[in-house]
Amino acid sequence: MKYFFLTEGWTVGRIWASDGLWNETAWRRRPDIQRLNVCLVEANEKLWLYRVEDTIMTVEVRPATASSNGTKQAIGQVVLKRLITAEQVIDRLGIAEAMCQLKSIQSVVQ
Repeated sequence: MKYFFLTEGWTVGRIWASDGLWNETAWRRRPDIQRLNVCLVEANEKLWLYRVEDTIMTVEVRPATASSNGTKQAIGQVVLKRLITAEQVIDRLGIAEAMCQLKSIQSVVQ
């Protein structure tokens, strides 16, 4: 698995695998991308951790909506080419202020 952090309010756009832009017809499925219930807080900004399957090479991300004052965002989209490993996630969590959002305590105690 590979991982990346994404600012709250941003969404995933196009996905690339090793053979090019992800094609749901050719793959016969959507790419496996999951937002985990862990986020970092940096400068009052939440960065949510996402997990993606190994075949994914590049992820395009973009703001989900216009800014709160009604003007357009300065950044239209960003392409993430360097997804990180689980070890890099642990290193990052070790030096950051981390939050864990639990829907059920049972998921932790089992």
